[in-house]
Amino acid sequence: MSAIDKIRASHGELTEIRRTIHANPEIGMEEWQTAELVAQKLESWGIEVHRGVGRTGVVGVLRNGNGARSIGLRADMDALPMQEASGAPYASTKPGMMHACGHDGHTTMLLGAAKYLAETRNFTGTVNFIFQPGEEGMGGALAMLQDGLFERFPCNAIYGMHNRPNLELGAFAIRPGATAAGGAFFDIVVEGKGAHGARPEASIDPVLAACHIGTALQSIVARNISPRDTAVLSITKIQGGDAFNIIPQKATLSGTARFFRREVAQQIEENMRRIAQGVAAGFGATAELDWRLIFAPTINAEEQTDMVVSVAREIAGADKVDVNKPAGMGSEDFSFMMEQVPGAYIQLGIGANAELHNQLYNFNDEAIPYGSALYAGLVEKEMPKGV
Repeated sequence: MSAIDKIRASHGELTEIRRTIHANPEIGMEEWQTAELVAQKLESWGIEVHRGVGRTGVVGVLRNGNGARSIGLRADMDALPMQEASGAPYASTKPGMMHACGHDGHTTMLLGAAKYLAETRNFTGTVNFIFQPGEEGMGGALAMLQDGLFERFPCNAIYGMHNRPNLELGAFAIRPGATAAGGAFFDIVVEGKGAHGARPEASIDPVLAACHIGTALQSIVARNISPRDTAVLSITKIQGGDAFNIIPQKATLSGTARFFRREVAQQIEENMRRIAQGVAAGFGATAELDWRLIFAPTINAEEQTDMVVSVAREIAGADKVDVNKPAGMGSEDFSFMMEQVPGAYIQLGIGANAELHNQLYNFNDEAIPYGSALYAGLVEKEMPKGV
């Protein structure tokens, strides 16, 4: 029996797990219930469990034979702070929280692989099942790394996966090199001099300065970044003032920047600081930039990309594996783990669905065996028994 067929035999159990997680979503770094469910399932299958890695992270360790190689398989567990409108019978029971990115499916697919590998043990070496908290901009990957993830659970290679709505069910997509952008969040606080709205001459208007800063910042991608590099700088929020007749003391611009190289991130940050301070000074105001790197660029290593493509083709067929997926400007904090250990990150199609981060989104349970089989196949192919 093939791996995917054996995993399909557990599809009912895995679907129940996924829907339980979906109905009980938890925001990043607060995934206590989800983490405990994961830990209990792993323990029930005879897998060594380590709780509290990076606060709410869980690592399951499965050893077999005397192979020296070790592989990490990673899934994220956190939900999003948004209201669900899917109408599913197992919809979120928590107001303002929803698994709108499919992390409930990711967690379940990795659990499916863990169950299969614990039962079959058709490999030699060590598998580290990494269940990560706080992927949605909450620093979960860094928290696990700072808690000694790879010192405590060494890995020669690491693999991750994300579902892709409206890609054919069971199809895969990947590319070598940069596959997802790095991302930073920023706030620019502009301070002027408050006054009555009827007496602007007595003020230094921080709102006016902020508007000019926002316009000037758009020159960074157009004039400071090489055309050979890709970058995005988006101001997504401007806040200033509380009343119609008061010129406020402060105004704040906030947003995000995306990039495929850390060097480009540094260029964006340096030019943002220069422009913000310079434009503000021209109005007699001051400006301070708070720049926060939230995601590193996600870079697929060539060897691990070839490995995951090989396994995906065995599962889905060569015609269902796109090896030239365009790089996306979305971000993924699995990137921080991949900066320390070579790895690959692949997309799995879940068929027709609402887009990610949409209130109507609902992970397709029919995709579970494909993802579980991919994770299991990587272990069996990279650490074959008897070799």
